[in-house]
Amino acid sequence: MRKGQASLVTLSNKTQWEDKHMCQIFAGQDPARYQLETRSMRLNGQSTSIRLEKSFWAILDELAENEGVTTPAFVSKLHDEVLELHGESKNFTALLRCTCLLYRELPTPAESGQIAAE
Repeated sequence: MRKGQASLVTLSNKTQWEDKHMCQIFAGQDPARYQLETRSMRLNGQSTSIRLEKSFWAILDELAENEGVTTPAFVSKLHDEVLELHGESKNFTALLRCTCLLYRELPTPAESGQIAAE
């Protein structure tokens, strides 16, 4: 468990304090984190708009920066790869959100024992 992260307790032994505490953690977050933002870009040669929560855009921006490309270029490349693998993307915004979750679940180089190149 990471520092500052609340542990989840099974429903059978939760106390009122734990219920209230968990609600404060999630419900009390800054609304700016889940405010929707629409960005326009080209996917597969077509102009389109993608609407995601700002928190997900921040992660996609970070991913793109780590890849050395712009966010629209990263999203377009991901879209192309999904089309190549699956022939279509029925819910691309859901795929983007899950991409962000997967990225956050991956160990950092320090956690995985890798040493950054000097």
